[in-house]
Amino acid sequence: MDLFNPHPVPEVNLLPVDGIVNYYGRILSSEKANVYLNTLLNKIDWENDKAVIFGKTILTKRKVAWYGDEPFQYTYSNTTKTALPWTEALLELKKLAQEHSGHSYNSCLLNLYHDGSEGMAWHSDGEKDLKKNGAIASFSFGAERKFAFRHKDNKQKISLTLEHGSLLVMSGLTQQYWQHRLPPTKIVRTARVNLTFRTIVENGKGI
Repeated sequence: MDLFNPHPVPEVNLLPVDGIVNYYGRILSSEKANVYLNTLLNKIDWENDKAVIFGKTILTKRKVAWYGDEPFQYTYSNTTKTALPWTEALLELKKLAQEHSGHSYNSCLLNLYHDGSEGMAWHSDGEKDLKKNGAIASFSFGAERKFAFRHKDNKQKISLTLEHGSLLVMSGLTQQYWQHRLPPTKIVRTARVNLTFRTIVENGKGI
């Protein structure tokens, strides 16, 4: 199912069962979103993402960064990252995400996709470092991209287009029952920056 709602209703759950996804649409003006995009592209300490597959370290074209309240460690794809201190822009966006979603966050994983050839395969954000069933607030800046969900059992699919300056929040049982991905596309030739605000639980902290 493809969702192309020109007037998103945040109170509506986009998932039919087993989870909660709320799409707030554009919560920033184009001008403000452009400012944030430029800041994120130039002021974030980006690095190529790494994945360890069959003992070999693979570097992706996609770049990532990891920030947080403390130097939290976050492990995924068999690699561990240590959070950097917040920038002013990230703190502003964290506050916005918290005000709109009603949830609190202590960390943020950022992804930089240079163009449509770079994407993300099916996965769930269910790492042990994350608060169980905690909310994840996802900001999108730059190129509009299709974002898809797939139920782990019945394989039902839901997809929507994430707009420049928009906010999407995944919560409840979403990560337990659904996977999500950013499919590659030949149409998009400009960059997209994605911020996912999360809650890390480390030695009893972040609960």
